[in-house]
Amino acid sequence: MTIPTPDPDLERWRLILGAPADACSGGLSGDAAARDAALDWLYGRDPDLERRGVRRGGALGGKEGGSGHSIVAAVDWLDDVHRLFPKETVERLERDAVERYEIHEIVTDPALLARVEPSQALLRAVLRTKHLMNPDVLAMARRIVDAVVRELTERLRVEVRRAFHGTRSRRPSNFKIARDFDFRGTIRANLAHYRPDERRLYIEHPKFLSRTRKRLENWQLILLVDQSGSMVGSVIHSAVTAACLWGLPGLRTHLVAFDTQVVDLTADVTDPVELLMRVQLGGGTDIARAVSYGAGLVDNPRRTILAVITDFYEGGDEHALVRSVRELCQQGTQVLGLAALDEDAEPDYDRRMAQRWADVGAHVGAMTPGQLAAFVAERIGR
Repeated sequence: MTIPTPDPDLERWRLILGAPADACSGGLSGDAAARDAALDWLYGRDPDLERRGVRRGGALGGKEGGSGHSIVAAVDWLDDVHRLFPKETVERLERDAVERYEIHEIVTDPALLARVEPSQALLRAVLRTKHLMNPDVLAMARRIVDAVVRELTERLRVEVRRAFHGTRSRRPSNFKIARDFDFRGTIRANLAHYRPDERRLYIEHPKFLSRTRKRLENWQLILLVDQSGSMVGSVIHSAVTAACLWGLPGLRTHLVAFDTQVVDLTADVTDPVELLMRVQLGGGTDIARAVSYGAGLVDNPRRTILAVITDFYEGGDEHALVRSVRELCQQGTQVLGLAALDEDAEPDYDRRMAQRWADVGAHVGAMTPGQLAAFVAERIGR
């Protein structure tokens, strides 16, 4: 008797729709059934299923409600997903396990840590749970920290070099280089050669801008980073960004972490792995104290960028905070309030407080690390 070959499209739809689709799809077998079991172990614990009256079944022995996921140990589940799914899917499953369902044994169990693929999601999980780890597990967790930081650093260094590859000044240049072409200056200089009948502007005198590194001298970049749990992604990228900016000539970079206390981490900027392992996530937030500390680091206000990376939810003195930001702006310091500094730049923040910062002269927004580097380069090159 010939066993029919499963239809891959039907199997895919069955994996999407779940056990209730068995009557139409014909059920699952082999690796497809194993994939269904692995997905059910994770996503079957979603409380929304019980609220909607969805029964879990089939792949995990017909268990109902939230009991089925305990049948498979996390270490076995991780082995299964690495065997059954492509790398991109494995990373998503690991991220959901840690962040969505808080299965912390994935980053606190040494057997599991030896198997997981380093990713930013797992790095965030390590930073949130490292206080639960014994020294041996913590040493293994550093593998994840080191791998992810190395990847982020290599990627960001390219963006930083691009942003600081000679900052453009407003002074004209006799060197005709395409990347230094002054579009607006060229238009102004050649308006006399515009021909309305042809609707064309003929360029007889192209203009170019010079590039200079002299203006990099004596600038300060002060990064104040909120280390509350919700800002963990920004903490990671702030550490890597500070390390990449550290070696630029003439630019002094400071990195300061804060919650209700302020910790100056500048001495560890060159080693972002060690820096991240020192960060203590959680606790309250006193932004006013951090801004006051940062103001004390300013040497030349008109040559300083002070970037505060926070969700703007102030647990300290709001009036003192706004007053400090106003005073910094009035003395010429470039104050940058960032609700997020990460790859997504999708913040959740106190819009009312952020607006108060903007009203007194601060720049407020969300940036990727590359955009921050470009912002610093543009300000320095003015």
